[in-house]
Parts: sequence; C-alpha cells; structure tokens
Amino acid sequence: MRRGLLSISTAMTAAAVATACAPVQRYNGYPIEAAATAPAAPQVGVDTRDTVRSRFGTPSTTAVLEQNAWYYVSEVQSQVAFYTPHITDRRVMVVRFDGDTVSAVENYGIERGRLISYDTHATPTRGRELGILEQLLGNVGNGAVMPPDQQNQGGRPRNR
Repeated sequence: MRRGLLSISTAMTAAAVATACAPVQRYNGYPIEAAATAPAAPQVGVDTRDTVRSRFGTPSTTAVLEQNAWYYVSEVQSQVAFYTPHITDRRVMVVRFDGDTVSAVENYGIERGRLISYDTHATPTRGRELGILEQLLGNVGNGAVMPPDQQNQGGRPRNR
C-alpha cells in the first residue's frame, strides 16, 4: 500500500515539475500567416484602403508624417518558467498606398529586426525637491486674506 502511494505521488510530482517548465507562448498583434486559412495578401492596384481594412482590420500603426503606409505587426513570445521571455517570431506586413489604392506590399521577418537600447535616464526638473512634510505643511499660513468689504459676505442679501 505504501509503495503504491509513493509511486503515485512521485508520478504526480514529476508531472507537475515537467508541466511547470513547459514554455508558454504569447501571441501579440495581427497573426500574419502563410496558411490556407489566412486572408490573401493585398493586391497592388486592385485593393483599396477599405478592402485592406475589412480584410486585415485596423493597422497596428501607420506612417508618422504621411498616412500612405499601414503596418501590421505580429509577434510570438516564448517564456519558460520565470525566465525573461524571448521573441521567437516577428512578422511585419507593410501596405503602401498611392492615393486610395495599394501601391506596394512588403513583408519582413524577425531577421530584419534591430535591437534598440532605451535610455533609462530621467530628465531633471527645475527647482528643488520637496520633502513629505514640506508638501503637506508648505501652504499653511499662506492663506489669502479677504479684503475688509468681503469679510462678512454670505447668507441672505440685505434689504436696501
């Protein structure tokens, strides 16, 4: 009896440990796939902004200065246990427009990506930093004094 219970608990522990270390995949963005179920790529000179939007939805982002390019971005991240997630796949489809019709369609993969190092420094503000007591009590005694003709205002207006 004890041997059976020990083997069952060992098997359950091994199963729990094995599943805890399985990678978790997270999908972000519009899934740009080459599968048969994926919508057909926009055709140059045939499709318009409306047909692209109805087929692929709202773009992930658009061109900054001119609204002549739409970007559809998809990404797959994989994470094992508590480790930092890493990107396993990234695809970008750029649809360029000339007026209202599609002029070019470009597809990029993860191999075209670049690493960007973000600057973590903060821009300092002018002035001095206030402590917590200065913030709480800093305005005590600085109340505005009311002019003498307005000190007894309020209530019901006087009969004249």
